[in-house]
Amino acid sequence: MDMIARVREALLAAGHPDSIAQFPAGTHSAADAAAAVGCSVAQIAKSIVFRADEAIVLVVASGANRIDRGKVGAMLGLKVKNADPVWVEERTGFAVGGVSPIGHPCPVTVVIDRDLLQHDMVWAAAGSPTHTFSTTAPQLIALTSGLVADVRQD
Repeated sequence: MDMIARVREALLAAGHPDSIAQFPAGTHSAADAAAAVGCSVAQIAKSIVFRADEAIVLVVASGANRIDRGKVGAMLGLKVKNADPVWVEERTGFAVGGVSPIGHPCPVTVVIDRDLLQHDMVWAAAGSPTHTFSTTAPQLIALTSGLVADVRQD
């Protein structure tokens, strides 16, 4: 099954509408995604993958924010470090730039940037650097069983 189909299946299994859209110009970065979708950078729910030993920690952050890895680790009680693109793709099945917050083949600890709660609608990667899905912050929390936290770098 391709990555976009995995995300679509996860959306539908959760009772969420299939809101996946393709943007041929690309959505690799938060700025690219915002330009393609027609929203603010802050409304992009970017996925940043960290490692806690072999465990996956996925932070879904506002595209306007940089992530404070120390805050993430302290909140989870884990030592988290950056994950390289090869490790990310091997573990999640998604390439960097298209890592979805849902549809993972293995357990993932998800942390949601509380700044996303300020927006009525957010857009997240849907399995490729050219696909996103629209949702609300409460739906994103429900879809991922994510823990909401302040993860923004000050």
